[in-house]
Amino acid sequence: MPSLDKPPIVTNTVKWRFPAVHPEGRKYVLISAAVTALFLFAIWDELGFLLVGVTIWVAAFFRDPVRVTPQGEGLIVSPADGLVTMIERVPVPREIAGPDGLNEATRVRVSIFMSVFDVHINRTPVAGTIRQVVYIAGKFLNADLDKASEENERQHFVVETRDGLRVGFTQIAGLVARRIVTFVKTGDMVAAGQRIGLIRFGSRVDVFLPDDYAAQVALGQRCIAGETVVGRKGGVVAEGIAQ
Repeated sequence: MPSLDKPPIVTNTVKWRFPAVHPEGRKYVLISAAVTALFLFAIWDELGFLLVGVTIWVAAFFRDPVRVTPQGEGLIVSPADGLVTMIERVPVPREIAGPDGLNEATRVRVSIFMSVFDVHINRTPVAGTIRQVVYIAGKFLNADLDKASEENERQHFVVETRDGLRVGFTQIAGLVARRIVTFVKTGDMVAAGQRIGLIRFGSRVDVFLPDDYAAQVALGQRCIAGETVVGRKGGVVAEGIAQ
């Protein structure tokens, strides 16, 4: 028996592991697996082999990998995995404008497009308190289109940090997506990079940077939710970005 007087062994290594499937997606994986098994053993095994690939894809779609969020003041991290498709100054969505929302008339919006192969768990870009959660029913246009931010099904969030800074971000359903799922509500306290929801099957997330924050990503760059820094207070604007 090892001595209880010895201090515990401390390790500075991390082992890779397969990402877990988020509970929200487990029923879809089970349904896909059941249909696959039915075809494999009772109906049409050739199609069943193809459905094995579909089941693997469904499990991968709802994967929920561990993320390590950068620590420090004045950082805004990406709320989504995906491709930066737009960086531009736009009017603040009317649903989260005004004194109870983001206040400013315009902000720099960073749009991140999630393909059906990206992780679809969304995370809060800053730590603080959820001040607003506003759901808007709408269409299901291609999420890569600019007008999707005004016409598609979407959900706005406003998070207020402990020093009073308010950061807004929006989940936008896409051409394939048909459901926005939320894990938080108004009044909840969240840590930077905490999971706040997901969008099923392809979509977009916009984050609105405060005026004293500079965008730290460029068009065509890939972001990792909860890890990539998309905005920095007083930072240098990434090359080629107009603010």
